[in-house]
Amino acid sequence: MTEPLDIVILGLSLSSSWGNGHATTYRALLRGLAEEGHKVLFLERDVPWYAPHRDLPDPDFCELQLYDDPAAMLDRYRDRLTRADAVIVGSYVPDGVQIIDALQALNPRLLCFYDIDTPVTLDRLDQGDEEYLAARQVGLFDIYFSFSGGAVLQHLEQQRGARRAEALYCAVDADRYGPMDLPQKWDLGYLGTYSPDRQPTLESLLLEPARLLPDRRFVVAGPQYPDDIDWPENVERIEHLPPAQHVAFYNAQAFTLNVTRAAMRRMGWSPSVRLFEAGACATPIISDDWRGLDELFPDGEAIVIAQDTQDVVAALTGLTDPARRALGENARRRVLTGHTGRARARELARVLHGARADRMERT
Repeated sequence: MTEPLDIVILGLSLSSSWGNGHATTYRALLRGLAEEGHKVLFLERDVPWYAPHRDLPDPDFCELQLYDDPAAMLDRYRDRLTRADAVIVGSYVPDGVQIIDALQALNPRLLCFYDIDTPVTLDRLDQGDEEYLAARQVGLFDIYFSFSGGAVLQHLEQQRGARRAEALYCAVDADRYGPMDLPQKWDLGYLGTYSPDRQPTLESLLLEPARLLPDRRFVVAGPQYPDDIDWPENVERIEHLPPAQHVAFYNAQAFTLNVTRAAMRRMGWSPSVRLFEAGACATPIISDDWRGLDELFPDGEAIVIAQDTQDVVAALTGLTDPARRALGENARRRVLTGHTGRARARELARVLHGARADRMERT
């Protein structure tokens, strides 16, 4: 175990998983940091759309504080921010541009960014959209932690001006996700908030197979889907599924579907937390294709990579039960080896310790 670190994270949400994938990512990482002996203060903007949906208002693995006004928050926690070994700002933080500038002025020991949406962020910057990060700020951070790895890291450093880019994939809490002996309710399920750029893939890889296989059962869980979607009769809808119910949800499926945002498919090396959650449960995964996926989960060994509707139909109707179970078991082994919250916490701590040592040598 490394020397304990004092870390402050300003993130989109830890308290509510409603309509975002950030909360589950932070929860796994912060539990892992606590298990490794590190101390974390998480600062979250108190916004009305999360307030009624807080499924973790009082975490036992870190200190969580909500704030209304960014300026007042920065003033209140000024000493903590300047004393911390690292201050990490997450993507999609409200008023992120102003907060990052104010933090830089405080000159913390290490100022970092954790982009849980890297390809989306870069797409938005290319369009002049600087809602939570300005293009000029990419080079301000001692470390730019990225949800995406592979060639994306070189792009951040060589094309975007990042001083140092490091992959910090999402992760799963292995103590909370695992196989369960449950009856199979669905042949194929999907968990995800509605997104216009994901919907065509969901249509191709779940809704169309449901129409072609009317005797099979399907489910889509997640909020914000428009009323005009033509749901087949054999597709069940669940509006919101809190993290506490994710394990049972995955375990009740013969297969689960992973669908990736368009920007993340284009850049590659951007695994979703849903991949690791399902893998930890040993639920066989069918996924759309992108660069780097088969390095994490080899096609045909630990996942089924589907190009179109027929690939999904073939998996649902053609794979034997032993072959299907082997896919899930192989995926689980890979997740437990390298994609747990504790494994990710160790990666983060190693990078922060190294950066702190480098900075001390320079000064």
